[in-house]
Amino acid sequence: MSITVIALILFALMGFLLLIGIWIPAGVAITAWFGLAVFSDKDTMMNLANVWWNSSSSYTLASLPLFVWMGEILFRTKLSEQMFTGLSPWLNWLPGRLMHVNILGCGIFGSVSGSSAATCATIAKSALPELTKRGYDEKITLGSLSCAGTLGILIPPSITMVVYAVAADQSIIRIFLAGFIPAAILMGLFSGYIIVWALMNPDKTPPAEKYSIRQRVHSIGQLTPCTALIIFIAWLMLAGYSTATEAAAYGVVGSLILAAAGRNLSWTNFWQSLLSATRLTAMIMFVLGATSFLSIVMSYTGIPRGLAEWVQAMHLSPWALIFVLTIIYILLGTALDGISMIALTTVTVLPMVQQAGFDLVWFGIFIVLLVEIAEVTPPVGFNLFVLQSMTGKDSNYIAKVSLPFFAMMVVAVAMITIWPELVTWLPDQFMQKEIK
Repeated sequence: MSITVIALILFALMGFLLLIGIWIPAGVAITAWFGLAVFSDKDTMMNLANVWWNSSSSYTLASLPLFVWMGEILFRTKLSEQMFTGLSPWLNWLPGRLMHVNILGCGIFGSVSGSSAATCATIAKSALPELTKRGYDEKITLGSLSCAGTLGILIPPSITMVVYAVAADQSIIRIFLAGFIPAAILMGLFSGYIIVWALMNPDKTPPAEKYSIRQRVHSIGQLTPCTALIIFIAWLMLAGYSTATEAAAYGVVGSLILAAAGRNLSWTNFWQSLLSATRLTAMIMFVLGATSFLSIVMSYTGIPRGLAEWVQAMHLSPWALIFVLTIIYILLGTALDGISMIALTTVTVLPMVQQAGFDLVWFGIFIVLLVEIAEVTPPVGFNLFVLQSMTGKDSNYIAKVSLPFFAMMVVAVAMITIWPELVTWLPDQFMQKEIK
């Protein structure tokens, strides 16, 4: 049987399983089991056991539950309220005023959370009531929160980056470093749009509030805990004192100290954060195990090699390939969550990307940006659901008001595609440049 027919059968089976509502990892695992049992002579159960164990016993992957737990601990503190109080006096002079707190607050919290939904929910919890009370435009407020919340997966440490690094067999620290400049660019684009909108709609922006010198000085103390934790974790990894996994452990200890110092650490919060981190980690590990099993089936059947040869035979330019992949990922984002998108596609996409000569670290940030877009793409955009549950607004309405910021994310994707050095320069400066 030809590779094309096998591929069509497997993808049709997976599509059918997902359409009837089977949980994504289960659908992937069933498809892999079917492919190995029907199209190869390998021992199905032995391969399943070996692959599942190997995918979950990686030392590199040990950083995942720790970063997840760190974010869960901080989610239950008053960190977001402190950030809003601390940032407000310093951003009040910009056109758009306190709406920039959404952007910078999401950026700061995202760097210690690693989760898009947690970042969006945490900042929205404190920012929405304050901005609504002060009379800020609802559409820009919701749109900025929805899209800026996605910064949680672009600014290290990021759960999505860890999943990609493991799937693509790349250095986690290189992937982390590669995310800083694109994240800064995206934050600048978001704030830039708010400034332009505020200048064009001065009647919709409340007047500037006055802050005394004493209030400004006091606000610095509100920003110190989170900033110190960010700098500490980044310094440990960049100075070579710890691996990403060890830095994650230090981050957990630091977040526990912050929670205790803020009088937010109770046995209830501790236990809830641990349970929530365990559930999320188990879900991600199940996804990775299922897709690793599928990748073995793909390698036995030769599908990735066949796809790479097919793309090569089409004589697509590298940029045409990236354009096609962008469309595919945006479409996938309407039905899948980001981690599932990465886990499902890397096994077939990475050979094509390598064949086209793209850097896999650059491609990782490219995918993360597209996953960010998926987070605000209906009907499965998680950030849309978060804000819907917090405001009572329809998710389609939130998606509509997010469109200008959605466009800024597309601009960021275009920028790193045109100038890939925006992604690769920082990791190459701090770590030895990889020889391709």
